[in-house]
Amino acid sequence: MTRFFGAGGASAIATACMLAIGGASPAAAQLASSAATPLAMTTAYSIARPATSVSVPLAAPSVVILPGAKPMPASGVTTPPSNAIPVRPSVSHESLWPLIWANMQGAPLDEEMNCVATAVYFEARGEPFDGQLAVAEVVLNRAGSGRYPTTYCGVVKQPAQFSFVRSGQFPRVNMQSAAWGYAQSIARIAQRKLVEALPDDVLWYHADYVAPGWGRRLSKVEKIGAHIFYRS
Repeated sequence: MTRFFGAGGASAIATACMLAIGGASPAAAQLASSAATPLAMTTAYSIARPATSVSVPLAAPSVVILPGAKPMPASGVTTPPSNAIPVRPSVSHESLWPLIWANMQGAPLDEEMNCVATAVYFEARGEPFDGQLAVAEVVLNRAGSGRYPTTYCGVVKQPAQFSFVRSGQFPRVNMQSAAWGYAQSIARIAQRKLVEALPDDVLWYHADYVAPGWGRRLSKVEKIGAHIFYRS
C-alpha cells in the first residue's frame, strides 16, 4: 500500500519482586512495572559537553551539567538543574505495549478521534506501534499547525493528502480485527500525549519505497518503520 503526503528504576524492580512473591503472572508484572514508572515520566537529559560527572541514586533523573554550572549534589536530587536540556523519551514498539494494552478499552471514540484511528489503521496497521503513533501525531500536528484544516477529520479528508480516502469517504474498517483495536488505542495515547514519538512540528511523511520531490525541500527528522518523517 503506497502512502505519502503532498505537502523505571528501583520502584519498578521492587514492584516486580512483590508480584513475583505473590505469584503474579509475567503479564501482570509487566503492567505493574509500567504503572510504577509511567513512560511519560521517564525524561532523560542531555547536553553537548558535560563539565562534571557525579554519582546519583538510581531513582534520580539522569542529568549532566553545563560548563560553568554548579555541580549537582551527590544525593537528595529530585529535579534536574534549570540549565539541563530535556530530551524526548525513547519510544519503541516494545516500550509502547503496556500503554497499548491499557488503552484498548475505554469510552468509544468520538468522530474526530475515529478519523485519527482510521488514518492509523489504513496508513500504518502493519507498522510497529511507534510507527503507528507517529502517523497519529502527524494528523494531530497538522490540525494544530495553522497550515492545515483545524479538525482531525478535516486533515484526514483533505483532498490529495491520504491516498486511502476516496471522495472524502473512508473504506470499510474491519472493526473486529486486532489492528482496529490497536489503532483506537494509539489514537487515545496520541490525544492524551501519554508519550510522543515525534516533535510537534513534524507535518509530513512518506513511505520509504517512494521518493516524492517535495521531500528534498524539507528536513528529514526520523525514519520509523516504513515511513520517513519531515519538518519544514
